[in-house]
Amino acid sequence: MSRAVVVVAAGSGTRLGIGDAKAFVPVAGELMLTRAVRTVFTLAEPTAVVVVAPAARLDECRALVAAVAGPAVHLTAVVPGGADRHASVQAGLDALPDGVELVGVHDAARCLTPAAQFDAVFDAARATGDGVVPALPVTDTVKRVEGDLVVETVDRSALVGVQTPQVFPLGALRSAYAVAQRAETDDAGVFRAAGGTVRTVPGDADAFKITTRWDLARAEAVVASRAGNVRAVRVGLGVDVHAFDAASPCRVGLLDFPGEPGLSGHSDGDAVAHAVCDALLSAGGLGDIGGRFGTADPRYAGATGDVFVRGAVELLAGAGLVPTGVTVQVVGNRPRIGARRAEMQDALAAVVGAPVAVSGTTTDGLGFTGRGEGLAAIATAVVRPA
Repeated sequence: MSRAVVVVAAGSGTRLGIGDAKAFVPVAGELMLTRAVRTVFTLAEPTAVVVVAPAARLDECRALVAAVAGPAVHLTAVVPGGADRHASVQAGLDALPDGVELVGVHDAARCLTPAAQFDAVFDAARATGDGVVPALPVTDTVKRVEGDLVVETVDRSALVGVQTPQVFPLGALRSAYAVAQRAETDDAGVFRAAGGTVRTVPGDADAFKITTRWDLARAEAVVASRAGNVRAVRVGLGVDVHAFDAASPCRVGLLDFPGEPGLSGHSDGDAVAHAVCDALLSAGGLGDIGGRFGTADPRYAGATGDVFVRGAVELLAGAGLVPTGVTVQVVGNRPRIGARRAEMQDALAAVVGAPVAVSGTTTDGLGFTGRGEGLAAIATAVVRPA
């Protein structure tokens, strides 16, 4: 795990005036913290998540995070916050697992931040080795005042408003916090004070911070406008079945399983990849794997499963659609996928270009899968306009 996000959710929300910790205030029926954490789990690259929560609500927060993370709950942690934001971020940084190279610090109150903003900041930090923050240009005229007296107009061309997540090399950010002489208003301030370089990438208007009741009303309006586009989302189903063939190598979910009987078929018989392909095609109204990549075409003789999944993604792109998520359930006694589930999910997600969740089940000895005659896979895919 080379990257992580610390979600700061320990604030009291005094200015919001709702009478509850801000991260636990609902936005259009769903808690800010739920929305903020879920976005991280839509990212294609696995990302550890540490949530810094009010000390009195740790159990509640752990249950919430576990519900959102699902099978990725092992990549999460919840820790109590400190006396202020500075101390809370330090607590989150201290809880990060070994191996993390880049960390993003994110405010739960910016719960509508799009996934693309996370990717942009992490990509820039990885490419430059510096700290990176999302920023928007200042559009209002800015005045410097003394009391109620306007003193001068400030040149806004060199001013930006920064958002989160703010991403840094973990070791350098930990060192910056360790030597900080004072609390700063954001993590970039701490990093800069210690001599670090901070760069910017374009931010997003939806990543605003919910501080007042007006902000909360604005956030609910944004969610409502997004809900108006739900009909644009399309869902597809794919099912594939292959018999075992001891003379063939075993390849399931784009992974090789040495020592296991393979699956018969015109290609490599990867029932999981084929079900994913069919689900993607179904979601796009683009037919099925047999019609698009039929056995009559010699190009697909012995082809590996990624060929079909990649082909389906390309056909979706041609139709102006992109995948947003895939789930697939493997039905059979063997090969056992539990120990390699995360590896399989990563392999499939890399080709699909969106998160893939894999699960496995048996049929308690019933039917052809129960008798060990073959393997089945059932997949669903969600796509949206590009």
